[in-house]
Amino acid sequence: MKLLGFFTFLLFSLTIYAQEDFLAKQYFEDGDFEKAVVFYEKLAKQNPRRTDYLQGLIACYQQLERYTDAEAYLLEQLNQRNPHPTLLIEMGYNYSLQDMPEKSEDYYDRALAFIEENPNYGYALGYQFQKYTLLDRAVAAYKKAMELNPTLDYNYQLARIYGEQGDIEKMYTSYLELLVNNKTSKSNILRSIDDFITSDPEDVNNQTLRAILLQKAQKNPDIIWNELLSWLFIKQRQFESALRQEKAIFKRMEGGNTGRLENLGATALEENEHEVAKDVFEYIKEESADPIVQLNAELHLIDIALVEIEKNQWDGIQKRYEALIEQFGYQTQTLQLQVAYANFLTFKKDEPSPAIELLKNSLELPMNERSKAYIKLALGDILVYDKRFNEALIYFSQVQDKLKNDVMGQDARYKVAETSFYKGDFDWALTQLKVLRGSTSQLIANDAMQLSLLISDNSLEDSTQTALKKYARADFLAYQNKTDEAIEGLNDILENHKGEKIEDEALLKQAQLLESQKKYEAAEFNYQKIIEFYGNGILADDALFALGELYRNVLDQPDKAKAYYERIIYEFQDSYYFPQARKNFRMLRGDVVN
Repeated sequence: MKLLGFFTFLLFSLTIYAQEDFLAKQYFEDGDFEKAVVFYEKLAKQNPRRTDYLQGLIACYQQLERYTDAEAYLLEQLNQRNPHPTLLIEMGYNYSLQDMPEKSEDYYDRALAFIEENPNYGYALGYQFQKYTLLDRAVAAYKKAMELNPTLDYNYQLARIYGEQGDIEKMYTSYLELLVNNKTSKSNILRSIDDFITSDPEDVNNQTLRAILLQKAQKNPDIIWNELLSWLFIKQRQFESALRQEKAIFKRMEGGNTGRLENLGATALEENEHEVAKDVFEYIKEESADPIVQLNAELHLIDIALVEIEKNQWDGIQKRYEALIEQFGYQTQTLQLQVAYANFLTFKKDEPSPAIELLKNSLELPMNERSKAYIKLALGDILVYDKRFNEALIYFSQVQDKLKNDVMGQDARYKVAETSFYKGDFDWALTQLKVLRGSTSQLIANDAMQLSLLISDNSLEDSTQTALKKYARADFLAYQNKTDEAIEGLNDILENHKGEKIEDEALLKQAQLLESQKKYEAAEFNYQKIIEFYGNGILADDALFALGELYRNVLDQPDKAKAYYERIIYEFQDSYYFPQARKNFRMLRGDVVN
């Protein structure tokens, strides 16, 4: 019984201690220092070796301007055996808050003197000086420690300080030295300097980095300088310059790996830099000895051609596909060609029947489960296009069952929901969508949430679901690339269901379709209407982001774009678009964020 009583008492004591720790930190974060100091005094007394309690207590005293109490407590700690020298910095800072510079400098000097005795104190002292923005002192601490003990390396910390001090050239040089000496990875360096780079090639920070890299490349022609220059040119959207660097890298790499070139081509495509993307994939096609890499390059070139040519030239594209099939054949290694050709026949040529036959034959090839899923998803999409909904659902469900916890399986479940929506089976669609709102893919989760809300919101106020059925039909016509008919169907909703919840959905969908037809003013009008009449609705952030992108990428009105991104940042912080809106806003403003 005594033992049980002891453990009960111990458990009770630990619970009380955890509560006090939590309350101390919570009150401090809330700015209630009068309450926080009571807990920190108790915690610091019970745990004299806990530096976080010591610092919390001192910070409370200083926030309450109880500098004498802070001084007395610090003197008590300094009089202990072997006190840590960071306490001298705490004391110095306490004097600086009282505008007593001579005393504060004296304590800072005494702290630095400890490095003479033990250079290993360099990191702790440098970090503490940084904490109080005493950057010159931090530099002195790190440098002194490295000077006395050459095995110590605080160059990473020094590079960060140079950035904080605004000495950008010194910061770049320090980071690059770390890279050359294999002290850190290239990805770490790029993360560290990324905030100082903008998309403007004329920005002084960009020009400084470019000059340093070119200088280093001339002195020591290492491939790393080409890689960093390529990264910088991509940041500046100078894709032709990036391609020159990537060609130099490719020629010097063993094994003929085209991965970097393929990434550049994909990035150029995303940024609608079609001419450069074309140059990239033409170069890959010519230089690679790998037939599959050559095939992928050819497929990218066809994708670019499809964007650039008119409908009456599609027969030429079909001949290119047929030539590729003749060259590479129907085999497991060329599934991407089979899917691309099937999609072209269906979504461009409106010939789903031969596409379905093609992919059903593809399923007969020997392949693993993921490859089968890839073909079944593509086949299901084409069956949906051909209104063979039930057959499509069978293929999607097979993928969903085989790859339950995979993004491919989640994508299949979304396609089940979407197909059910087109069919008008809204209840089954909702059942699938509820599961997907917790998807590991943010894009799938976001799409699932939007479609789920569309169905549920427009089923409550209209039990006949008339407007929802019209929307589903228009959405399906858009899926079939029957854009004019889809826009007309959405017009029906906007004219005959004014004021109903589905109106903002119809406006958004129609705007997206108008944009695809390059009817930008009409699209702009729809987006503006959503913001004006549905500014508090679930699609307001979609409209704001779409307008931002329209003004930035098409209408060349960056100031207007910036204003719409800014609204997302301040009014829709939980939006799916928030990270990209913030990035675009900062880019347009020319920020260099530290």
